[in-house]
Amino acid sequence: MLGNYRELNAPSSGLKSIYSVPLQKPAWSEHRAPDGRVYYYNSETKQSSWEKPDELKSKAELLLSRCPWREYRSETGKPYYYNTQTKESRWTRPRELDDIEGERLQLLASGSVSGVEWPLLSPGISIITCDPAFCFPSIDQGGRRGFRVSFCGGRSLREGVPASASWEQAMKLINSDPRFSALPKLSEKKQAFNAYKAQRDKEEKEETRLRAKEAKEELQRFLEQHNKMNSTTRYRKAEQMFGELEVWAVVPERDRKEIYDDVLFFLAKKEKEHAKQLRKRNIQALKSILDSMSRVSFQTTWSEAQQYLMDNPSFAEDEDLQNMDKEDALICFEEHIRTLEREEEEERERGRLRERRQQRKNREAFQAFLDELHENGRLHSMSTWMELYPSLSTDRRFANMLGQPGSTPLDLFKFYVEDLKARFHDEKKIIKDILKDRSFGVEVNTTFEDFAHIISFDKRAATLDAGNIKLTFNSLLEKAEAREREREKEETRKMRRKEAAFKSMLRQAAPPLEPSTAWDEVRERFVNNIAFEQITLESERIRLFREFLQVLETECQHFHAKAKKHTKKPKKHHRKRSASVRPQGGGPGWSRE
Repeated sequence: MLGNYRELNAPSSGLKSIYSVPLQKPAWSEHRAPDGRVYYYNSETKQSSWEKPDELKSKAELLLSRCPWREYRSETGKPYYYNTQTKESRWTRPRELDDIEGERLQLLASGSVSGVEWPLLSPGISIITCDPAFCFPSIDQGGRRGFRVSFCGGRSLREGVPASASWEQAMKLINSDPRFSALPKLSEKKQAFNAYKAQRDKEEKEETRLRAKEAKEELQRFLEQHNKMNSTTRYRKAEQMFGELEVWAVVPERDRKEIYDDVLFFLAKKEKEHAKQLRKRNIQALKSILDSMSRVSFQTTWSEAQQYLMDNPSFAEDEDLQNMDKEDALICFEEHIRTLEREEEEERERGRLRERRQQRKNREAFQAFLDELHENGRLHSMSTWMELYPSLSTDRRFANMLGQPGSTPLDLFKFYVEDLKARFHDEKKIIKDILKDRSFGVEVNTTFEDFAHIISFDKRAATLDAGNIKLTFNSLLEKAEAREREREKEETRKMRRKEAAFKSMLRQAAPPLEPSTAWDEVRERFVNNIAFEQITLESERIRLFREFLQVLETECQHFHAKAKKHTKKPKKHHRKRSASVRPQGGGPGWSRE
């Protein structure tokens, strides 16, 4: 009896069988566990497996079996991929699966494989092998319940009994099967049959829905990846191209139009992104070509640049570049020209900086030349351009200054001399301190050589300008001469006061001196007088005495003349008066005379 019921090792009562595609070998059958997962049972070897055997796989599934990658879904529903050989996991879809997808599309396009032959389950879902002893109860463990399950899920019903069959139709199909008598009671058989019909009807609807969904997804993938499809392709044209293909025909027209609209939207977005990337690539490629063309300068025109590009092999061999939007190419060229202009301006600015730097170096070199002349004593604050020009003009540093803008050699010379002159007051103070420390004073008879000799002994004189030393000497000499003149004036004033006192002594002499008096006659009268003693020289006394006599004589003459004049005036006045006294109102013939 056990030989008649080989499939008693089928899943327990919690496992239910589903309808599957026709089996290539009768040894394997497909079943579904209570959690919805599909497993496979071999009636000859009594083995069960979660992995679909090659005997049941279609051509498309055999393609997928060569790939080690499997697809899973995370708790959030996001797909990820696992390599069964390398144990690697990743979120991105592996290239191997894309290659297999391309082969499948080629099979679909050739018509050798229909869309419904592709597995309903995701091609990467992992299949796990299970121990049959764990998954399926034996005949001893299952008892009659196991027979019921075998009857309800056995091959006899699944192979020939559709969900729409009546009990009578099912009886005709399965009553000759040895397993039909596993349930002795008719009511149990009908109960199992009704349960099978309900489950099978549900499964057929689910399979139909899944096949329709897979067919729509397959059509969408087919249209999205076909090289003749683009965002402007009309539906009627697509129907002419793909109407005879099964991948197109299995989808209802209403669903096809909805899918087609979605595909056009997807292709439009894809083409837009491709155009964006192509534009970016063309702009970058054109920039690289323009950068490599040495003939293109900041003065190159657009027409000239176009001719240069046509002569360039990199541009001539690139069809995408030749089909590049003209406006984009012109914008790219303008940006390149602006870059060249900036580089040219930067180069000019660098040239100007180099020129200004050289000019500055020339000025510094000439300034150092003036410092050398100053250290040698040839240039000082009293130097003139005409004096030093013969020495300056023969030096190379003077020649380098000629012709450059800015300060001329003459300007720098004047500035240098002015700076030396500006140091005069400070250096004059230093020189005075040196003279004070040396107890040396400048007099009217002091020579410059003596002055410079005294200054040179002090270390502070090392930084002094020779011209300022000379100017300081001249200033001190002028002050000495001024002091001498003031001293002489003071002595002259003192002498005049002494002479005035001497003359006053002579005037006050008693008896008074006469113009005819001799000095020897009166000298002894004044010997003891202070005014006499203040005039130390006898010659001066005699000179002053003679001057006094001259003054005295002049005064006497003036006095006598005045007295004589005074005596004559009254007589004249008397005559006038007598002449004017006349009788008033005189008679005829009376006259003033």
